[in-house]
Amino acid sequence: MKTNQEIIQIAKESLVNQSLAIENIASLLDENFYNTVKIILASEGRVVVTGIGKSALIGMKIVATFNSTGTPAMFMHAADAIHGDLGMIQPNDVILCISKSGNTPEIKALIPLLKNTQNTLIGITGDVSSYLGTYSDHVLNTYIEKEAGPNNLAPTTSTTAQLVMGDALAICLLNVRGFNSNDFAKYHPGGSLGKKLYLKVEHLIAQNKVPKVSIDTKAKDVIIEISNKMLGATAVMNNNAIVGIITDGDIRRMLTHEKDINLLTAQDIMSKNPKTIETDAMVTQAFELMEKHSISQLIVTQEGVYKGVIHIHDLIKEGIF
Repeated sequence: MKTNQEIIQIAKESLVNQSLAIENIASLLDENFYNTVKIILASEGRVVVTGIGKSALIGMKIVATFNSTGTPAMFMHAADAIHGDLGMIQPNDVILCISKSGNTPEIKALIPLLKNTQNTLIGITGDVSSYLGTYSDHVLNTYIEKEAGPNNLAPTTSTTAQLVMGDALAICLLNVRGFNSNDFAKYHPGGSLGKKLYLKVEHLIAQNKVPKVSIDTKAKDVIIEISNKMLGATAVMNNNAIVGIITDGDIRRMLTHEKDINLLTAQDIMSKNPKTIETDAMVTQAFELMEKHSISQLIVTQEGVYKGVIHIHDLIKEGIF
């Protein structure tokens, strides 16, 4: 067994190998990359990504990145393509074929079939003079000197090169399209990031009870209201106007300092001028307000009308923060 330091050194060498390869690929970018971006942008179809072996796995990831950033894409395995899956390709599609060597038997068998479709063929390969490089309409050079492993065998640096080239395409496409956070939210509604981008305060308080008391409500009944509504706070109302808020913290301070709470009303306990937020505000705004003022709840209003309370736990429960 190798020592601790020996293992860490091997890992460092692998990372350095791959980072240097990425730097080199950046220097190889040329008009082919620009033309590829332009062609994909102009296409009314999808990007059909194909490859075999480890390149196929990278292709699937590139497809996922394209789809999540506004570029419609699908994956077609090179081996399956020559057994019927070519029917997936539509006239307006752009084909992106990935192969380190560009000369594998499967790629050589596939290329003539792809050319017959008359779709634009983009090659991603480490050998621009290969079969794939020669017959592609545009070729993206992912040349590497060697793989990260000691025997230069296992696809490591080469697949990293393919991956970052796909990412570079996706990033350029989303930038040119003006793809923004709202667009991103449409494609990622289930994740925490997506929720941050589309969830509004009204969506969270819809499931909450609406705690409220009047200014002359007895302290005991205030405690009951807060307990029953389970939001750790209640709004204090005077003729439908919000005049204050009472939180769990206010109750604890009252119990610490007052000997006879039976003489107290909501007006005696409440904090005046509570922080409020509108129903159509984003949940991120609610969180920022809570964080700024070191509070756990906000009074929610709609054009000044009391609608409920949002609690920090509502945000945590949704997995947003």
